[in-house]
Parts: sequence; C-alpha cells; structure tokens
Amino acid sequence: MKQIRIGTRDSILALWQAEWVRSRLAQIYPELEITLVPVKTKGDKILDVPLAKIGDKGLFTKELESFLLRSEIDLAVHSLKDLSTNLPEGLEIAAYCEREEPRDVFLSKDGSLLEHLPSGAVIGTSSLRRKAQLKHYRPDLQFVDLRGNLQTRWDKLQNSDMHGIVLAAAGVKRLGWEERMTQIIHEDIMLSAVGQGSIAVEIAKERRDISHLLTQLNHMPTELAVRAERALMRKLEGGCQVPIGALAQVQSREIELRGMVAGIDGSRLLRVRVAGVSPEEVGERAALELLRQGAGEILAEIR
Repeated sequence: MKQIRIGTRDSILALWQAEWVRSRLAQIYPELEITLVPVKTKGDKILDVPLAKIGDKGLFTKELESFLLRSEIDLAVHSLKDLSTNLPEGLEIAAYCEREEPRDVFLSKDGSLLEHLPSGAVIGTSSLRRKAQLKHYRPDLQFVDLRGNLQTRWDKLQNSDMHGIVLAAAGVKRLGWEERMTQIIHEDIMLSAVGQGSIAVEIAKERRDISHLLTQLNHMPTELAVRAERALMRKLEGGCQVPIGALAQVQSREIELRGMVAGIDGSRLLRVRVAGVSPEEVGERAALELLRQGAGEILAEIR
C-alpha cells in the first residue's frame, strides 16, 4: 500500500481544506494510505503584528515548502491566495481545486449592511486591500487590525466595539457559517485577493507520480481564472499585503479579468477590465493598463 503525506497549516480552516483533498483522493484511490501532517507556519505564530508590517514572503507557506523540498511530505495544501506568484525553485502547483465563492463577506454584529452602518463605524480587518477599497467606498469608516483564525476573529467581534468584520466568503462557507454572513460584498465595491477561494496543491516538480494522482482534482476553469489573476500580480510585483485586487471569470474558455490597485487611504483607486483566452496574456495586459494609469507610483509609495 502506498503512503501519501499531506502537509497543511494547523488552523481549523487549513485542516478542513487538507481533509477535503485527502477525502477526494481516498475516493479516487481507495488503496492509498493518506495522512495529514499539520505544520505551524510563521504567520500562525505571529498574531500581534499586522501582516503588512511583517512582510509577506512565505508567511503561511515557507515551512510547508521546505518540507516538500526535503521530501518530508508528498504534497502541500494551501489557500491559493497565500502562495507567492513566484514559487521556490523545484516546486509547482499540481492542482487548482474548484473555486468556492471568491468574494469577501461582511459579518455584522447587529445585522446592518455596510451601506447602512453609522458614520465612524469600526470595521475589523488587517488587510490593506480591504481597508483601501472600503475607505474608497465609505471614507467615514474606521478600522482596527484583526489577526487570528476565523473563530478568534468572530470571538473578537462579539467582545469589542467593532460593528463588523470582513473575511473571505470561501472560508466562512467552508466552516458552515453561512448564517453569520450579513452580505457578500459586491465586486464593484471590493475585488478579491488574487486566487481567493481556490485550494492549491503544491508538489515537488520531480514527483510525477504525485502529479498524476492529482490530475482529477484540477478544475480547468478555476485554473485559467487564477492563472490570469496571478499573472497580473506577478507583473505588478505585488504581494498579498499590498492593495491589489483581482477577479477573473471564465465563460466558454474566454477569460474576463477585473483588476484593482488602490492607495492605502483609498482616495485613489484604479480599475481595469480585460478579456482574452490566454491567462498569462490577459493578466499581463491588465497589469500594463493599471501601470499606464499610475499603479506603479501608488505601489512605490506603499513600499
């Protein structure tokens, strides 16, 4: 019997995602013995500092990628939005799993919608991308940094003066928290993080045996969409801690990509929409248009 070791962060959501991959593989290959290897990453250990101040290179992935390169695990399961657009030498994404709802969601303490919050309402989020877009939408809102797993963030909302928090809808739905969702934030107000909602399976390039096993987990429309988003991010040389948003959708193999770059205070926000059939070409065209509009200057100021 062949043994497969799946590396994962040890948060509740990460373990849910890894277990989903494990169960799918077990259904397809019942002869395999598949185990989870939970790992605590740097991003999981540092909870009292906003991510933007730590730096985002491999915060939630570096330890798992080291395990892959040392052959201590056979594959690693990630939230795709945590993965750098430039992977370490020798590693690749072997499967882009079908995307859950890619947008962000607002969880309000009293059920109020974003547009109905009182002036000066306090929102919990550490994401510069979310803050910038919400400041552009409603400059009167106030923000407090919020770190920790989803349960921790929910508990902090209940025991604070915050009016609500913003989370990725995919994680909220995967934990079965639909009843806590006040509203999915429309993409005209907030564009998602690159790759948000998709589970990525990373492996060592040399492991063709593992790549073969993962073929049936790959969802091509998701792959095309997120490759376009990641190409945009790569061209802008951005990371998950800068105000860059992107959301691509695929219809009959045509990719439509919406992209966004904003200043931290939200006063300046650039948008673009590009369509085509090659994900990398679509992503690069969108990035070049944002740069033409002045995205380079905005990002240089932030860095």
